[in-house]
Amino acid sequence: MSKPIKRIAVNTGGGDAPGLNAVIQSVAIAAANRGWDCFGIRDGFNGILFPERYGEGGVLRLTRDKVRGIGHLGGTMLGTTNKGNPLHFPINMPDGSVREVDRSDEILTYFATHEIDALVAIGGDGSLTIANALHEKGLRVVGVPKTIDNDLDKTFTTFGFDTAVGFATECLDRLHSTAESHQRVMVVEVMGRYAGWIALHTGIAGNAHAILIPEIDFDLDSVAAKIRQREEDGRQYSIVMVAEGAQAKDGHREVLADAEVGHAERLGGIGERVAQGLAERTGKETRVVVLGHLLRGGSPTAFDRLAALRFGAAAVRALDAGHSGVMVALGLEGVNYVALAEVAGHMRAVPLDSDTVQTGRDLGICFGD
Repeated sequence: MSKPIKRIAVNTGGGDAPGLNAVIQSVAIAAANRGWDCFGIRDGFNGILFPERYGEGGVLRLTRDKVRGIGHLGGTMLGTTNKGNPLHFPINMPDGSVREVDRSDEILTYFATHEIDALVAIGGDGSLTIANALHEKGLRVVGVPKTIDNDLDKTFTTFGFDTAVGFATECLDRLHSTAESHQRVMVVEVMGRYAGWIALHTGIAGNAHAILIPEIDFDLDSVAAKIRQREEDGRQYSIVMVAEGAQAKDGHREVLADAEVGHAERLGGIGERVAQGLAERTGKETRVVVLGHLLRGGSPTAFDRLAALRFGAAAVRALDAGHSGVMVALGLEGVNYVALAEVAGHMRAVPLDSDTVQTGRDLGICFGD
């Protein structure tokens, strides 16, 4: 039987998302109510891996006072990073090359030295893959799914997604009036990596006329035909929603930079490519709006706040019940626990036969196919 828990730690990794502070608050308070001390690790695991940079501030004690009133705030009080994976940590060599090393044992040593019994790891696919590796090395770990992209497997939704879709939909509402006034085509690019959840939900809720997502390779001729059909029907403007990971039928995906050592591939630029192609095909004035990191910022919606608080409390309950190596998943009827091994490395794409996609088709939205 595992020894009783007295101290736990929590960290946030990957891109920020509205609701992170609510999870941290929930974990800290739920832990305090059990008589446990809770500590927050700064900037992923950097607070442990770079003691020379952070000093004693690399790991903070999260008292009730420390987390009071943070649940409605965007961002994360602990900071985050999507660089410096401790399993494949990039080290600059004297000859200018970069070599990857595994620094995960340093994290385990820190936990043992400071008598921290368990970790609540809040993150997306990459962060939960790291969490699973630490679990396999003997650390007690419970994961909390976090991504605005909503692309994590085994959970009905992730916190941050509702906030991102709500803001993006408000932007589309505004763009309809200006696009109609100038009789333009507006191409709106949103985040989502290799899944089209944000673009799909925003596009349908915001009355887009075409939606391009990674799950459906698109043909710009099909989108141009939709725009011309609208013109014939007396509608002189169009809104085209594009997910950053969408790709044409030629298989080309736009990236801002190739993946560096220890970094993820940076997607971006598809909005400009689509706008240029549509302008050439239709002769219409075309503009591009890239919402980008605006989707990550701001206060979480009530739905995301509640989901985040539920996730945090459930993570502490899981540890209290003796679980490890699991992720808290939100189902239609409540929370449950799934093995991190079943989640790590598994992306949840938009099902092409889903009711949401079918709804879009029934409404006459063009998906570029």
